[in-house]
Amino acid sequence: MARIHELSEVLANQIAAGEVVERPASVVKELAENSIDAKASRIDILVEDAGLKQIRIIDDGIGIESEDVEMAFKRHATSKILSREDLFKINTLGFRGEALPSISSVADVVMKTATKGKPGTLLHIKGGQKEELKSTQSREGTEITVNNLFYNTPARLKYVKTNATELSKISDIVNRLALSHTNIAFSLSNNGKTIFQSAGNNNLQQTIGAIYGIKVAREMLSFTGETGAFKISGYTSLPKVTRAAKKAISILINGRYVKNFALSKAIIEGYGSKLMVGRYPITVLNIELDPLYVDVNVHPTKQEVRISDEDVLAKLIADTIYARISEENLIPNGLENLKSRKKEKVDIEQLSVGLNQVYKKKNDCLQKKQTYSEEVIAPLVGSSSTTKPEVIKEKIEPIIITNKSQLEDNVMKKWDERFLITNQSDEDKNLHVTEESQTYDNSAGSKERFPDLLYIGQTHGTFLLAESSDGLYIIDQHAAQERVKYEYYRKEIGNVTLDQQNLLVPIILTYPTTDSLILDEKIPKLAKLGIIIEDFGQNSYIVRQHPTWLTEGQEQEEIKEIIDEFLKDKDLTIEKFRHETAMMISCKQSIKANHHLEPVQAKSILKQLAECKNPFNCPHGRPTLIRLTNKNLEKMFKRIQDPHETGIIEDY
Repeated sequence: MARIHELSEVLANQIAAGEVVERPASVVKELAENSIDAKASRIDILVEDAGLKQIRIIDDGIGIESEDVEMAFKRHATSKILSREDLFKINTLGFRGEALPSISSVADVVMKTATKGKPGTLLHIKGGQKEELKSTQSREGTEITVNNLFYNTPARLKYVKTNATELSKISDIVNRLALSHTNIAFSLSNNGKTIFQSAGNNNLQQTIGAIYGIKVAREMLSFTGETGAFKISGYTSLPKVTRAAKKAISILINGRYVKNFALSKAIIEGYGSKLMVGRYPITVLNIELDPLYVDVNVHPTKQEVRISDEDVLAKLIADTIYARISEENLIPNGLENLKSRKKEKVDIEQLSVGLNQVYKKKNDCLQKKQTYSEEVIAPLVGSSSTTKPEVIKEKIEPIIITNKSQLEDNVMKKWDERFLITNQSDEDKNLHVTEESQTYDNSAGSKERFPDLLYIGQTHGTFLLAESSDGLYIIDQHAAQERVKYEYYRKEIGNVTLDQQNLLVPIILTYPTTDSLILDEKIPKLAKLGIIIEDFGQNSYIVRQHPTWLTEGQEQEEIKEIIDEFLKDKDLTIEKFRHETAMMISCKQSIKANHHLEPVQAKSILKQLAECKNPFNCPHGRPTLIRLTNKNLEKMFKRIQDPHETGIIEDY
């Protein structure tokens, strides 16, 4: 008995649908692209329940002849290619003839279509089977209604996400289509509510504004470039306007949105060192080339393509963007910083008290009185805007430390309260802190294992040198302070209270529809962390108050970065959020390399590091300090010669 047989047409189409129709957004993409190929000037996309209940695509294109309507739903039936040669010079978005039969095999589909001056045709297909075919009155163009997607393939529904996620995917597809075809007016609505519209007036910057907001559109730079077979144009954002993920980069080849790692990398390389680590620009890149230079037939969804001379194109992109950004004055306006920061008047004599009582090893004491301004010290040894210290109003005479016991007096404690990050609570000392890199036992043993360090000096404005009884220690000043601030912020972000700072001028945030749909679901989770945002019109949100642990003068930037973390990782847990946010803020606020410190500043960092639960690594896992043992030093100077030992440096 024969075991090999030919699949039925319906089953073959359902198998093809598994590649072409992954979710409601796939249906929108395929049908809207057909409308574009039909020379439509307006495309309306109406969905219900994020497309799972119904998807309607209405266009004013050229329509389909009545004798071709039924054939359009046959597998591999197309009007867009006739020969093998046509496959290598494709100028349309669709060409395989798979979309309509695949969609109709897993849904209930009704098509109404008419060409100019002729009566229309209605075709109803359900689950791949024809239900009805008749003439009907219809305007020129095509209207396709897709009902109950995946009704006959329930296993596929298991992979469908929440309505907000699915609608976000649809919105993303529509955004890319609008950017790649600015001559077409697109509209998208869900359950009767319009969530996106484009003018279709061939103005790319205006379309960018409709997606990302007018403020972002004004911060975009236009660019053009050409070499050999390639011509590029588009817009890219100033380095200060970035996102936490690459999804705001749109690469368009001959009007087709594609994903290409090499070209995305070229865009980022064009910024050189002007982008912060982990931040990506908003870019719309149009690439025009001969169809012979690109193969779009390498992926079922046609979003991945092969490009001839890809390295030449990548260099053109990087060089063009680099040259365009180099034309701009990227120096920030200092007046903006002055508006957002408050200056505190500090009694110099009070600072002298603190600076003359800095922690020293054992019975050593300071013999000289030193005075520094708060502007130099506060950013380095603990931000006064985050610790919210009380200003000491009474005038205190400087005190010289003469013995170790005086380090515990009230004046020293007030120094700690004002400039140093406070110790963790006793309850926290017994906790295990889970970090991205490692899990540490935060028992009292960590402090016992940390050496008692005596500060010696600084080298290259980057490393601190200190000694202990067991050797010489080299401390990475950035990693050390990053650890200190990380532990502070991780605790503060977890302690959500009613202690909020009201804003005199509320912060208004605007996001593209793809992000706002996800953000709406995250508002309750953000509120649990003290980030209170309210709906403020379509795709806009208002912030009237913020947690006190945010950095003064940087509230808007940090709130945006916090929200970006939620948008980047839709499954972000509260625990992971605390870790990611604490890392982000601590890294930004910590001193960097090539920054020379006064001795009092360096000693304060060492004291704070010694009080950390895990003083040995920064939040990213890099060591905060290494040790050269006394034996290492003696061997390096050949005071000890042992041919059997080859190790020189021990890392801790």
